[in-house]
Amino acid sequence: MSEDARTGAWPVKAIRAAERDAMAHLPSGGLMRRAAAGLARRCAALLADSGGVYGAPVVLLVGGGDNGGDALYAGATLARRGAVVRAVAGVQDERVHRAGLAAFRAAGGRLVELTDVRERPALVVDGLLGIGGHGGLRPDAARLAVAADAWRAAGSVLVAVDLPSGVDADTGEVAGVAITADVTVAFGSLKAGLLAGAGAVRAGLVEVVDIGLNFSEPPMARLVTADAVRDWWPHPGPNDDKYTRGVVGVAAGSEQYPGAAILSTGGALSGPAGYVRYAGAARDAVRTAHPEVVSGRSVAEAGRAQAWVVGSGLGTDDAAADAVRWVLSTDLPVLLDADGLTIVARDPNLLRDRKAPTVLTPHDREFARLAGEVGPDRIDAARRAARDLGATVLLKGYRTVIAGPDDAPAYVVAAGVPELATAGTGDVLSGVIGSLLAGGVPPAEAAAAGAFVHGIAGRLAREEGPVVASRVLAALPTAVNQVVGG
Repeated sequence: MSEDARTGAWPVKAIRAAERDAMAHLPSGGLMRRAAAGLARRCAALLADSGGVYGAPVVLLVGGGDNGGDALYAGATLARRGAVVRAVAGVQDERVHRAGLAAFRAAGGRLVELTDVRERPALVVDGLLGIGGHGGLRPDAARLAVAADAWRAAGSVLVAVDLPSGVDADTGEVAGVAITADVTVAFGSLKAGLLAGAGAVRAGLVEVVDIGLNFSEPPMARLVTADAVRDWWPHPGPNDDKYTRGVVGVAAGSEQYPGAAILSTGGALSGPAGYVRYAGAARDAVRTAHPEVVSGRSVAEAGRAQAWVVGSGLGTDDAAADAVRWVLSTDLPVLLDADGLTIVARDPNLLRDRKAPTVLTPHDREFARLAGEVGPDRIDAARRAARDLGATVLLKGYRTVIAGPDDAPAYVVAAGVPELATAGTGDVLSGVIGSLLAGGVPPAEAAAAGAFVHGIAGRLAREEGPVVASRVLAALPTAVNQVVGG
């Protein structure tokens, strides 16, 4: 499977076109059987982890489309291996996939009513609704989704076929009742609805099964991997010095919020830049925490830099606004966070008039001030804001979304943990990204790489106890080393 197929996500329209092309070169039902074979392998592996396939009670939840057919063919394979497989229909029996049902029954599977399932299944397979579904589940399917939630809460493993039923494949929106899966087996490619928003929460661990799809257009989004980050991350050569590695300027923190300055400069020190300059009122605190950082009073007096990080804890008074305007007037890459975002939200033309790269790192409320409410489609929201503002937008969340102002695929980072939603961690992230910008990494890739290693640092910090920003900063060098090497 190509890297694009493994990490790229296409809209339903493109997936349908790729499926039609593949089916034109396969015997009737060939594509479904490929999908079902991959699904059955994953289900068998999960059962093997919990006691074995033979004799294991399995329940299929099947709808009336191809998604239900995939589940039935996979169920037939499991039944032939000795599992006790029953199927419950979320539609009238006559609407169940006929060929799949015949194969299922021939293998010893039974179509039953929900009330006939009295033993908690070891495995539940969600084949109610596929990528063509929109809106909430209909009442019969919703009733099965509620039962699936109860089984999962009692210890059953739940596997979704292609995507959890009730999740919009393109947007990730969940309108009403939906399946929550432990594992989603996606056929041919990821779906954008699995990567961000409510759909990502519902999907659990996502595994892509190669069924031979080829796409004629680039994906709408790409999942960021450690291999990609390793390729993007600059490494010093034998002829480099501290200046050629990159000089990052940090204008963050204040007398009231010196911690923001310490965390931002600390994040920058863990990136690839060779020199970190600090400009602002918290310079004494920065000198104490990071003696390797050169400190000055203002951005105009800080000296040469190749990228700027501005905004965390800076305040929004006239002096802070002047600092933001000054760095935005340069031809250098600039990252704006926190108070910097508040300042430019008052005058978005400060961004639109820039020619040099700008990276914005809002959470949802900051995003709303800049570009309107995020809404359920987080990938589309980030892309829309990036085009409108002429900047690279990193939309923070359970899954971080990065979009540039061009039509390139968005990046989605799944490395983080929910506990990173705590004060100060964004300051660390800003510093890392700024260091990557100073090192010459393009803005979207700098944001994606910074978010990835920051997410790994969050995971490491969680192993030590409650996640706080200082622990994330302390874990960052280890995270960078794990991902990109020393």
